[in-house]
Amino acid sequence: MADDQQLARTILDHLAREYADALQGTPIDADTPLISSGLIDSLSMVSLKVFLDQTYRLRIPDAEASAEAFDSVTAIVQLLRRLGVR
Repeated sequence: MADDQQLARTILDHLAREYADALQGTPIDADTPLISSGLIDSLSMVSLKVFLDQTYRLRIPDAEASAEAFDSVTAIVQLLRRLGVR
């Protein structure tokens, strides 16, 4: 069972690897606005959703995959917890 910090670290590491060009060296943490700040666009959000689905062996319903739910790593961790990731 992963704790929230472990989940956040996995997601932050993924973001740093996959979106390095978009982030342009901008440091991010669990509370950095991703979507609303423009750091991550809608296409990147879909890619992130696929990563989460595969990593945590779940299917995030499209209705749950909102810009608000993906706007920070903290929000993503909360979404994963609501969907049963332990």
